[in-house]
Amino acid sequence: MATLISVASGKGGVGKSVVSANLALALAKTGRQVVLADLDVGGADAHIMFGELNPPVTLTDFLNKGVNRLADVAIPITLHPNLRLIPGTGETLATANMVYARKKRLMKQFQELTADVVVIDIGAGTSYHALDFFLMGDIHLAVATPEPTAVLDLYRFIKLAAIRRVLSCFLARSPLSDVLSNRDFHSVEEVMTVAGATDGEGRDVAAAALRSFRPGLIINRASNSSQVNILYLRKILHQYVGGDLMLLGEIPDDPAVPQAIRKFLPVIEATPTSLAAKGLLSLATAVEQLIAAHVGRIKEEIKQPEGMQTAIVFSMTEVTPPLPAATPVKLEVPIASYASTTNNIADALQQIDGKVSSQIERAG
Repeated sequence: MATLISVASGKGGVGKSVVSANLALALAKTGRQVVLADLDVGGADAHIMFGELNPPVTLTDFLNKGVNRLADVAIPITLHPNLRLIPGTGETLATANMVYARKKRLMKQFQELTADVVVIDIGAGTSYHALDFFLMGDIHLAVATPEPTAVLDLYRFIKLAAIRRVLSCFLARSPLSDVLSNRDFHSVEEVMTVAGATDGEGRDVAAAALRSFRPGLIINRASNSSQVNILYLRKILHQYVGGDLMLLGEIPDDPAVPQAIRKFLPVIEATPTSLAAKGLLSLATAVEQLIAAHVGRIKEEIKQPEGMQTAIVFSMTEVTPPLPAATPVKLEVPIASYASTTNNIADALQQIDGKVSSQIERAG
């Protein structure tokens, strides 16, 4: 079974596709069989990164049932024999508003792909499609630039993904389906409070799923003049979401990247000695460690009795969830205090969550 790596971002234009393409190629160069799947509906461009300007088959062919198996959409990339590409769809009403049955069929096919690793480039934003495809991954990667707007959108995306993840755990338990499936929730704690009142055991299951939700953060186009206070962002996520975040890598702002794109090549191939290429290769090394840890966990789970494995399902609701309110979640891991950074991310976060301000004063 392939390890699924989902790559997402809270907003567009942060270089998510560049990171996905280079990461897929870097992993292929280690000897793994890799598939890069472009699920950025309406903004598919992974094929351009590899010079495949007119792919013979795309994801649209699978969604429209012109092709029966998703594996048949995976085209070989001439740049490396271990890498295949599932080109994305064009922007049509049918693909942008994918019905639940079609999405479920697509997600099932991802689980059946024959490969060592599948890197899934997910469209930006917080639609249910983006959140569900992000959570489908075994390893979750989130890309942001140091700008406050990108970090704000990242915070919102992770917050909504955490709510979606917790909600899906409860919906897997039939007694709670009717209670939760048609209700809007604005925070993780709200979901757990409502469900916990009905099923205390279900709350424990969801709490465990939340503790295991630890997306990897990738800062793209990093520079000395613009930095992200990772410790602060982690603390806010602990308090208001209950999940954690780990910094996997920082990709320097480097003119070699746009130059490589103009050559229809990933930068690790076009200019392997550039600062950006070195950052991306270091990121790939960190992701390799996550893959090894995931494979080890899977082997342990296979040894467990079937009854100990928890099912995860997704709501059939296809409405973009609202921005959650800031409801504090109890901290389980203390984090040291720290000073604020120069890019005023703390002030911007206060504008999203009014209750954050008092927490900032105590943390600083």
